[in-house]
Amino acid sequence: MITIDGSEGEGGGQMVRNSCALSLVTAKPFRITDIRGKRSRPGLMRQHVTAVEAACAISGSECSGLTVGSSELTFRPGKVTPGEYHFAVGTAGSTGLVLQTVLMPLVLADGPSRLVLEGGTHNMMAPPFDFIERVFLPVINRMGPQVSARLLRHGFYPRGGGRIEVEIAPAPLRPIKCLDRGETLDVAGQALFTGLPFNVAQRMLARAAEGLPDWAQDAFALRQLPEDQGPGVILMLEARYAHTTEIVSGFGQLGVPAERLAKTASARMKGYLEAKAFAGPYLADQLILPFVLAGGGGFTTVKPSQHLLTAIDIAQRFTGKRISVAQQPEGEHLVTVA
Repeated sequence: MITIDGSEGEGGGQMVRNSCALSLVTAKPFRITDIRGKRSRPGLMRQHVTAVEAACAISGSECSGLTVGSSELTFRPGKVTPGEYHFAVGTAGSTGLVLQTVLMPLVLADGPSRLVLEGGTHNMMAPPFDFIERVFLPVINRMGPQVSARLLRHGFYPRGGGRIEVEIAPAPLRPIKCLDRGETLDVAGQALFTGLPFNVAQRMLARAAEGLPDWAQDAFALRQLPEDQGPGVILMLEARYAHTTEIVSGFGQLGVPAERLAKTASARMKGYLEAKAFAGPYLADQLILPFVLAGGGGFTTVKPSQHLLTAIDIAQRFTGKRISVAQQPEGEHLVTVA
């Protein structure tokens, strides 16, 4: 059994989610201790419990210690069974992070699957649905499986209530190389809001435009959602290239000025635009699982985050594959699976 110290490295819920996914694919049981030990609220949160419950539901796996607040978990994997599944986080916990737990096992299953996920779709603890749909899934689809996601209802923090549907046509994962972005196709900025004064989103968008002076004014837009889907506001800055897309987001937070959130998001987007790498920091985290399970390939990314290094460590422990990170002459980092 693989034993993992949940407080090491990045020390977050990613360790639990990735371990479950890898355990299902490799048939290796694991035990994780001191879960989220360095966080202000250690132990499993509701969204982590739902993610592990989803892993058990698609496979008949056995799990002990699966309660909110638990600091230790033991997981013994069963056989993944494709089909139709419905999972509700019950709060604004991220639907995307639940999907992250079960997606790789299901794309490698022996039949198609359909998922309905309810909870948060746009909250500060995870990439928004738009990132999953337009940044992450296109890379998966290039590797062989075909996965589509549809947003039926937005779910902002703290209310949640969002709903997404995911269709999975499985296939073996094919190693690919994602080294360059290709030519720039389009850039866009959008402030999505509901249940809040119009000027909050307007100020957020104006500050983002100020931070990205090379973007045309008509690249920025406001979109108001029905009030029953909020309250909430999110700024999404998108750069689309021939071979990849990057979305940088800023989530509205109580007590934090809209301008400050927009300033941070536009600075992050500007940093990505000035780099040469294929993947931004959040995409890089999520590519480790499919690339290691494909058994090869590589991608370039910006400066490696602690999330990325932790994902690499967990993936190597389950698969025995070697994953290297090497800085390139122009500053980007090449992540290679061998």
